[in-house]
Amino acid sequence: MQRKYSLAYFVFALGLTMLMIGVDVHAQIAFVSDRDGHSWEIYVMNDDGRNPRRLTNSPEEEFGPSWSPDGKHIAFFSEKDGNFDIYVMDADGRNLQNLTNNPLPDLYPSWSPDGTRIVFSSERDRNSEICVMDADGRNLQNLTNNPFADDMPSWSPDGERIAFSSYRDNEWGEIYVMEADGDNPRRLTDNLHDDWLPSWSPDGEYIAFSSEKDGNFDIYVMDADGRNPRRLTNHPDRDFLSSWSPDGKRIAFASNRVRSLDIYVIDADGQNLQNLTNMMFGHDSAPAWFHPTLAVTSRGKTPMRWAWLKQIGR
Repeated sequence: MQRKYSLAYFVFALGLTMLMIGVDVHAQIAFVSDRDGHSWEIYVMNDDGRNPRRLTNSPEEEFGPSWSPDGKHIAFFSEKDGNFDIYVMDADGRNLQNLTNNPLPDLYPSWSPDGTRIVFSSERDRNSEICVMDADGRNLQNLTNNPFADDMPSWSPDGERIAFSSYRDNEWGEIYVMEADGDNPRRLTDNLHDDWLPSWSPDGEYIAFSSEKDGNFDIYVMDADGRNPRRLTNHPDRDFLSSWSPDGKRIAFASNRVRSLDIYVIDADGQNLQNLTNMMFGHDSAPAWFHPTLAVTSRGKTPMRWAWLKQIGR
């Protein structure tokens, strides 16, 4: 009897281990690319750079993919209806929906950890503000109301905070954090150069971001309270648009450090740089990491910043 139990347990454990290994192979990174001669489109690849496949096919620009926490949907922004709006589609590219349908730009979506809401930046008040809506596009609410641009929001893994970039205190973009309802905004960085595109670590302890504080855009990481900033990359070309691996051990980012804009991965301590896409022609950018076994969510001047992201590396 004991032998049967032990054998059954062994078979179960072996099967579970094989299942976990099989799933791990298929961890995904969504990204944007113009590799097929189109405008920027949404793609997905394995997190080792293999098996890239295009999810969208539109003559208009599409950017900023963000996974829903369950991995079933991808939000992004697109000008396919003549203006930048927030869209959501199934993870296989089907069932595309325009969630905002607004005559002024809506950009940079980021899901709440429970998958019920999406935060984004919007110029619907003629100034870039942070807004939030239900995942079906209903119940839109302004979280900020500031005369200077608030942009590029990223929801914390515990759902309690939202990091974002803002020009509210000086002419440089800085990283701020506020409560998820918009209360208590506080500045985390204070540099004489732009700090953009915050990205939370899966445990909520750190924030990666792009900064030109040392003369060129590189990837930095700081504690979630703004302390202990450290530079992970140091290259004369631009490194930006960071996304953490769900286990918090690696960071994906975009860089034009070779001949084109590619997706790179680096350890969270700045070691072991790897080029995942290595495109001879075309550009890859805006990585967003998702792991189906862990399912942890990661991300007047907005048009200028979008134009910079669009043109970098070309």
